[in-house]
Amino acid sequence: MIKDRLKQARIASGMTQDEVVGALAAKGISLTKGGLSKYERGGSIPKPSVLRALGRILGVDSSYFLEEPSITVRWLAFRKASRMGKARQERVKAQAESELESLLALRRALDPAATPEDLPPRTRVRKLEDAELAADGLREQWRLGDQPIESVTAAIEDGGGVVVESGGDEDLFDGLSGWANNTVPVVVVSPAVSADRRRFSIAHELGHLFMDTGKVDRGTEEKLAHRFGAAFLVPAACARRELGAKRRRLEFRELAMLKQKYGLSMQGWILRAADLGIIDPSHVRTLFAEMSSRGWRREEPVGFEGKERPQKLRQLTVRALAEGLLTCQQAERILPGVTREMEEVQVAGALSARSLLQMPREERDRLMKQASALVAQDYQDGGALSGLELLSEEDHLDRSVDD
Repeated sequence: MIKDRLKQARIASGMTQDEVVGALAAKGISLTKGGLSKYERGGSIPKPSVLRALGRILGVDSSYFLEEPSITVRWLAFRKASRMGKARQERVKAQAESELESLLALRRALDPAATPEDLPPRTRVRKLEDAELAADGLREQWRLGDQPIESVTAAIEDGGGVVVESGGDEDLFDGLSGWANNTVPVVVVSPAVSADRRRFSIAHELGHLFMDTGKVDRGTEEKLAHRFGAAFLVPAACARRELGAKRRRLEFRELAMLKQKYGLSMQGWILRAADLGIIDPSHVRTLFAEMSSRGWRREEPVGFEGKERPQKLRQLTVRALAEGLLTCQQAERILPGVTREMEEVQVAGALSARSLLQMPREERDRLMKQASALVAQDYQDGGALSGLELLSEEDHLDRSVDD
């Protein structure tokens, strides 16, 4: 147990064995790299003092090393850059598994009687048209209709799955998917990529999770997952409703508007139109050549403000704090910064004047300063309250529609 937990914590922290040994030496604890390796292989067990030091260095409580892992993850697909080395790949997986373990533990603690969500069965997919049907079927199972999806992440979380952000600020991978305990679908995405790219990656990974592609080669499997992702974001009926059944040419302005409406990139819309036979391959080449000449292949002229940040772990952590199941220290270990965020949303106006007066002056001043900062923008030019002085008493009186 200790050996697996120690290795997982070290990999998740991004530290090498040499770096851990150096950090221990800085704390006055002598340990060789071979000794640390022996701990991770289970050849020996660290003394309690060493275990506590290792916990502080790796950012976990020492009790973490003594807990039986509660999950196993079967990873299916990892879409990444070729320059992403093995160590970084393992770190992304270890970070995701650690967050996933915390989330599922909170789920069980907060609702022990809950039964697992009924997940849609995997759909047999052998050709691109099958991927379209599989995407439509998942939308139907999750009652998403055929309208734009506000948040694919929220749809997964509401359906019993988990979305995790991992990988830091480096743009080295798009998506990773797998099954936790063979029952919980897991999608891992990078926070370093644009909102529309992250959104498509999540939909793409859903394809790996809910399609049974049989024994196809990796390239074919990726094409099927791409088709699934595009169809999940923009069903064929929606694409034809927005673009028409057949077009000679598409305008970049309409592609920009559709990107902001559906969260699929302009380039994604071009490919979607081609997949459905709405435009001819020759026009696809023309559009992509024009986008390249304008520098839009790397950065499109309009962005997409999506809502694809995972919220379930934060929600459960705050709930567990409110119900007394976690201490602030435990909550911080699960989600660093969460207690500070909770303090920042407190407003002095939520307290009575009597409560404020009974507080120490330093605490009272801090809360008042927070409250002032929260509402300051409303009083600036153009803010929500900036025009109130222009209204006279007469302006507030209802008038008959005949006046």
